[in-house]
Amino acid sequence: MALPSIHLTGDPLRQGETHGRALRDRIAHNLALYFHRFEREIFLSRGEVLALADRYALTIAAQSPDYFAQMQGVSEGSGFPLGEIVALNIRYEILYFKFGEIALATEAKAHEPKPDGCTAFALQPEITESGHLLMGQNWDWIPDVQGAIVRTTDAEGFETLGFTEAGIVGTKIGLNTAGIGLGINGMTTIDDDMERMAKPFHVRCYEILRSRMLADAVNVIAGEGRSCSTNFLLAQAPDAVANVEAAPDVVNILGCTDGCLTHANHFVAPDAIGVKETPSERIGYSYARERRLRELLLAAKPLTVGKIQDALRNTENDPFGICRHRDLSQPETEHYTTVSSVVMDLQTRTIHLTDGAPDESPYQTVSLG
Repeated sequence: MALPSIHLTGDPLRQGETHGRALRDRIAHNLALYFHRFEREIFLSRGEVLALADRYALTIAAQSPDYFAQMQGVSEGSGFPLGEIVALNIRYEILYFKFGEIALATEAKAHEPKPDGCTAFALQPEITESGHLLMGQNWDWIPDVQGAIVRTTDAEGFETLGFTEAGIVGTKIGLNTAGIGLGINGMTTIDDDMERMAKPFHVRCYEILRSRMLADAVNVIAGEGRSCSTNFLLAQAPDAVANVEAAPDVVNILGCTDGCLTHANHFVAPDAIGVKETPSERIGYSYARERRLRELLLAAKPLTVGKIQDALRNTENDPFGICRHRDLSQPETEHYTTVSSVVMDLQTRTIHLTDGAPDESPYQTVSLG
């Protein structure tokens, strides 16, 4: 199947209303899915999640009025209560904090399995056939999450384009008019705490792709503390790459080696930057995916979009490989898969992306051009 595509214009409230109306059925699906996972996987009741969402709503309204207005618009356009839409938009803080908390609580026993997907890359012009800066990732997450391609145009004509989950404002993987691109990897540390009420992950993604300069995008992450850990892969045409590993109180910026940067769901050198990751029996799979993707990419120089897509289809070590499929032998709460595979050309402002694992789903192409 192809992802639906929507174009949002006007002020933030109007953009949100358009999002809500156009994706109402998908938003309904995602709300049901996430509230089910909140209860079954991390043991938070609907009431507990909505109480947290009410607190975060006040925080987001103060931190990013435009983002809050878009959430209001999504609520009004879709007909779902604002609290439920806020819960979707802070699902990263809720889930990743609880993943880490559960891992710490069970450290003395068998570690609880946790998601360990998402493998990202950036390739500088020196190793691409086109001479363009290319980046992207496989985004591994909960099966059946429903996404969309979102293009936004503001009053000044500045545009963004990328992938989002229906009901979540902005794009978490995408690019903008200024040639800035964004990719992400979830990570956890023992210092993660959703009660910090810092600017949420998805709000930062929104602000990153509204930046005109790479330094401004980096500052969205590094300029203030965070509630939970994340890796943000940033780049800007023609050739700049800044990978920002962000723990709540520490950031570590990495660049390309031999024109290539790959990253998965672990800090590259946690001890060196004073970070302690939460225990995970599956951390080795993250190291293996990052290493294998780098090997595949460097072996295929000069790289083209097609060669990159082939690397992202790699299923070695499935269900824990680069291209991931749900493990039906495990309980439902431990099912994860490659939800979308993305390759971006920051020079031409073009995105190739799938609706599902790339070995089973075709890439569709969209562009700001």
